[in-house]
Amino acid sequence: LVCSNVVGPKGIALQVRARENDGKLDQLANQILEQSFAEWGRAGNCTVDGKLSWVDAQHTFVSSVARDGECFVLMVADNGNPWRFRLQFIDPDLIDQDRNETLAGGNQIRMGVEVNGAGKPVAYYVKTRHPDDYQTSGQAVREERIPAERMIHGFRADRIAQTRGVPWTSTAMTRLKMLSGYEEAELVAARISASKMGFFTSQSGEDYQADGTEDTGNLRMEVAPGQFEQLPAGVDFKPFDPQHPATAFAEFEKAMLRGIASGLGVSYTSLSNNLESVSYSSIRQGLIEERDQWRVTQFWMIEHFCDIVYRAWLRQTLDAGAVNLPAAKYQKFVAAQWVPRGWQWVDPRNEADAQITAINNGLMTRTQALAERGLDIEDVLRERQAEDELMAAMGIVLPV
Repeated sequence: LVCSNVVGPKGIALQVRARENDGKLDQLANQILEQSFAEWGRAGNCTVDGKLSWVDAQHTFVSSVARDGECFVLMVADNGNPWRFRLQFIDPDLIDQDRNETLAGGNQIRMGVEVNGAGKPVAYYVKTRHPDDYQTSGQAVREERIPAERMIHGFRADRIAQTRGVPWTSTAMTRLKMLSGYEEAELVAARISASKMGFFTSQSGEDYQADGTEDTGNLRMEVAPGQFEQLPAGVDFKPFDPQHPATAFAEFEKAMLRGIASGLGVSYTSLSNNLESVSYSSIRQGLIEERDQWRVTQFWMIEHFCDIVYRAWLRQTLDAGAVNLPAAKYQKFVAAQWVPRGWQWVDPRNEADAQITAINNGLMTRTQALAERGLDIEDVLRERQAEDELMAAMGIVLPV
């Protein structure tokens, strides 16, 4: 859900907004930078291992933050590509969380993060290899001190002076464990209930063969459906007949999933894929609240990952001469905005009519309407212009 709703299939798109001295957009420079960034974002260019594209990197970042509570990304400046800039994702387990000490200069190391007196990160202590890797068995693992300006440490701080992140699923873990245990108990009980057996008793108790004997001397018998056993002398059978599956299981599961959904900040219908007893009004209300949460996460990710990467990429790209633009105008070209994914509504026709009414009455712009769907107005207008020119060349006239 996080990857699908925060990043989406096409990722959070870059729109460079460099302007001329008269305030107009520098269309040529913006197009050059956007095309160059898109080329850098192809798989094989943007990450050190060559496995990820820029969209893949966005998915990896937000999924790591949700699962592990944080994500570490090293910004590498080397000659691995024409832009001399790549990303390297670092497993959070490699940051030595057991390292806590006060340094001579006054800085402190908290869970592998060196901070100054104000609590600002100064450096990160990263293990060269994973401590649980089989190749490191019996070997000493070295640590490398990496300056904070080279590292992106993405996590959502819930408390003041927080140093490391907390998994987003932490509030729901208790209910997840309870649901797992209850499902297992129901499964075992249902299997026992399905194993209907019978027993023969005799005064002599001959021919009885138990499946085993415990340390206490009690005889042990394996349960199997349709099986009839003869009991030993003097032994009577007391029936045990659990009535399962129980009818309370479905309601218990719903209650647990509702609590889990609340803890995760998503709607019950999205988490459980259960659309029974759902009306248009109820599902629309649930989607509005849930999508507001996704938008919060989208803009958090833009500020703490996308914009940081673009600024570092732009500096290295201009210095490397990968684009035909002057490096002295970095402050001009750094102006950019990001367009996150949008969503289709439950009733697209009613929503579209409402947006048209708002636009016609000056309560909304076309730019805002398209941004809600994850589209950029310049791209849409260029496509419309290309369509109009193509239809005119082919002599096709469509109704407005």
